[in-house]
Amino acid sequence: MASLLPPSLSDTIVALSTPPGAGAIALVRLSGPQAVALTDEVFAGKNLAAQPSHTLHFGTVRDQGRILDEVVVSLFRAPHSYTREDVVEISCHGSDYIVQELLTLLTRKGARLAEAGEFTKRAFLNGAFDLAQAEAVADLIAADSALSHQVAMQQMRGGFSQELKALRARLVQFAALLELELDFGEEDVEFADRTGMLRLLQELQTIIRQLLRSFELGNVIKNGVTTVIAGKPNAGKSTLLNALLNEERAIVSAVPGTTRDFIEDEVSIEGIRFRFVDTAGLRETTDVVESIGVERTLQRVQKAALLIYLFDLATTTPEELTAELQALNPQERIPVLAVANKADIASPDAIAAFGHLPYVLPIAAATGAGLDELQEALLQKVRGAGLDRTGTATIVTNLRHARSLEASLDSLDAVLQGLANNQGTELLAADLRRALASLGEITGEISSDDLLTSIFTQFCIGK
Repeated sequence: MASLLPPSLSDTIVALSTPPGAGAIALVRLSGPQAVALTDEVFAGKNLAAQPSHTLHFGTVRDQGRILDEVVVSLFRAPHSYTREDVVEISCHGSDYIVQELLTLLTRKGARLAEAGEFTKRAFLNGAFDLAQAEAVADLIAADSALSHQVAMQQMRGGFSQELKALRARLVQFAALLELELDFGEEDVEFADRTGMLRLLQELQTIIRQLLRSFELGNVIKNGVTTVIAGKPNAGKSTLLNALLNEERAIVSAVPGTTRDFIEDEVSIEGIRFRFVDTAGLRETTDVVESIGVERTLQRVQKAALLIYLFDLATTTPEELTAELQALNPQERIPVLAVANKADIASPDAIAAFGHLPYVLPIAAATGAGLDELQEALLQKVRGAGLDRTGTATIVTNLRHARSLEASLDSLDAVLQGLANNQGTELLAADLRRALASLGEITGEISSDDLLTSIFTQFCIGK
C-alpha cells in the first residue's frame, strides 16, 4: 500500500535524542521504512530484520571494518512505536566524536537528519495522538515542577482533547441539521430545534469560558508564579531573596538604593514553581538611574501574579503600611502578602503595633526566622487560586489553544445573536462552521502546513 505521507516524511530520519555533550550514554534514534535495514548495515550482532519488536540487542557498530563503538540497539516495529513507524534506538557511549561519527555513517547509508520535532510530527500525522497531545509532549519535557508535570501528563494522555471532542461532537449534530435545512431551502422546513440549539450554545459557552478562565491558572503552572518583592530601600528585599533561594543571589548592603534593576530566580516550593523578583526600593529620588529602577519596579508590580510587600518593623507604622499598600495596589487586583522584616531586632512595642492586622507576617530575613511561615503563606495564596484542585480539572496552558477557544466563543456569540434576530439558516450555519473550525484547530482536526511547522519547530531535535 502506498504511503499517504508527503515524500519528505517518507524518508528514514535520524537524530541524537539525548542532550548534546559528553556523557555516559547517548541515544541515536531512527524512524522510517528503512530504519531497521540501515541499522543492520552498520550493526555487527544479530540480524535485526529477523528480530521481533520491543527487543534489545548488544553488538558493535562498524564502519568498513573499523569498530566505532559497542552499543545496545532497541527495536520497535510499526505500528507499535512512538512514531507508528519502524523505530530503532541506538544506545552508544556519550562521546561527541562517537555520536557525530555514528550520525555521519547512518546519513551516508541513506538516512536523513531529522528536523526539529519531526519524530513527534510523524507521530501526529500517523494518528498516534492529536495536535493538543503532541504539544503536551513539549510541555512534559519542559516541566520543572510537580504541577506542570501533572498538567502536561494529563493533556498528553488526552484529557483536554476528550473534552474538546465532546464539545465539538455536540455542535456537529446541530450543524448537520442546519446543513440539511439548506439542502431543503425551497421547502421552508426546520430540522434543527431552535430552542434546543439555544440551550446547547449557552451550555457550551459556559464550558468554554471556564476553560478560558483556567488559562490564567495554566499559565502560572507552566511558567511559574511571578512573585515580586517590593518595598522601601533597605527593607531587606535582597536579603529575603537570598534566603528564599538559599544562595547569595543578590548583593546585600546597608546602603539604601543598592538594587537598581531586577534580580530574579526560581525555586520550587512543594511542587509549585515561584519566580521571585527582587526590585529597586520604592522612594522619591533625584538619582536618575535609581528613579528609572523605581519606575520599572512599579511597572513590574502591575504584572505580578503575587506581591510580597516587605517593610521594616522598626521604621513603619500601621497607618504608613496601609497607605503604601493602597498606593501600590489601589484596586487590590494583585494578591499581596505584607511581610514585616527585622522582627529579631524590633522592639516588642513595634511588633505589637501590627498585632491587630491579620494579614501582616513577621519574619527575620537575616536569620531565617519566619521563612517557613512565609513559604506556607505563599502556598496558601496560590492554592486559593485553585492550584490544589488540578487533579481532575482540565487546565488550558497553551496560548494557541486559548486564542482558538476565544475565536470559537465569538462565533457562538454570533450564532446566538443570529437566533435572537431570526437570521436565516445560511448565516447561522456559517457561524457554526467557524466555531467548529476554531475548536478543530486545537486538536488538529483542522490544520495547515504553516500551523504544523510553527508548532513542531519549537521542539528539540530528536523529539
